[in-house]
Amino acid sequence: MKTKQIKVMIVDDSALVRKVMAEVLSSDKGIKVIAQANDPIFAMKKMALEMPDVITLDVEMPRMDGITFLKKIMSENPIPVVMCSSLTSDKAGTTIEAIKAGAVEIITKPKIGVKGFIKDSAIQIIDAVKAAAQAKVTKKSSNKLEVKEKHNADIILAKAPRSKFAMSETTQKIIAIGASTGGTQALRKVLSVMPSMSPGIVIVQHMPEKFTTAFAQHLNEISPMEVREAKHGDKLLPGLALLAPGGKHMILKRSGAVYHVDVLDGPLVSRHRPSVDVMFRSVARYAGSNAVACLMTGMGDDGADGLKEILDCGGSTYAQDEESCVVFGMPKEAWKRGAAQELISLKDIPQKLLNATA
Repeated sequence: MKTKQIKVMIVDDSALVRKVMAEVLSSDKGIKVIAQANDPIFAMKKMALEMPDVITLDVEMPRMDGITFLKKIMSENPIPVVMCSSLTSDKAGTTIEAIKAGAVEIITKPKIGVKGFIKDSAIQIIDAVKAAAQAKVTKKSSNKLEVKEKHNADIILAKAPRSKFAMSETTQKIIAIGASTGGTQALRKVLSVMPSMSPGIVIVQHMPEKFTTAFAQHLNEISPMEVREAKHGDKLLPGLALLAPGGKHMILKRSGAVYHVDVLDGPLVSRHRPSVDVMFRSVARYAGSNAVACLMTGMGDDGADGLKEILDCGGSTYAQDEESCVVFGMPKEAWKRGAAQELISLKDIPQKLLNATA
């Protein structure tokens, strides 16, 4: 049976960006670009003729900005929207508005003419659109390119023999969370209710570089815990949540009884950087039975193998249930592989994590 193609509309005021985006998306047989528009007014006219399954939307455009258009879409006729933004810090803060307004994915515009970037960019753009097509979106009030080999965590951190996993000199519990599509909203709900002296938390949310800084700052504003983007060498202490920087891998390590994180370069792992599998493997290795881990909403399988490694090393493992996921991809894979001890609703995740660390 022929698989139905995902119909995509590209909305961006740059003709060059529209051209490159169309080429990237059209390189995948499962995607069909049905329309392009240089601003939301033209986009609405084209949507009246044929409704797309997914919209890729620029932030800054003439006549109507992307955030205003996004709010209009989500309040009237919800369609999964992937927000595209320039890779600059001053634009990163705007993405928080996009997340609040209902964008299911955030990606950076491809750097035109930068050798090598377009390949990684192609993977991320295509995956973002495919994830968005599977996303469950609800109404909100109006207030041919080469695809690289899929690496696993071995390329960043070797899997140690089980006998060498997790030193036992400390009983300090840590929490590890991985998420992708829909994870920005899910993390807001989880961290907003975590007590100020919760065990230290390490988080991987699939997100481009620059944007994780603004997202961490936003989480810090709404959470009783201190939340910040991780820096190389940061100690993981009770009351602190560290978010992996976009474009970097983050691994947990331990020196004596003190946990800390390393922030590393490296290739995409499970098609992502940062990768949940990389972070989870390090948690299995250096925290073992002191770890509590949860894999939340997202497309693909990043984190499923790493979660199993944590379970095998004596840690407690959970995955978000289908009903509360925006995309039941990563948690589903973890459940299929026997990596999660229990599927739990988003609203129950904070208490479950706290109970497991008590």
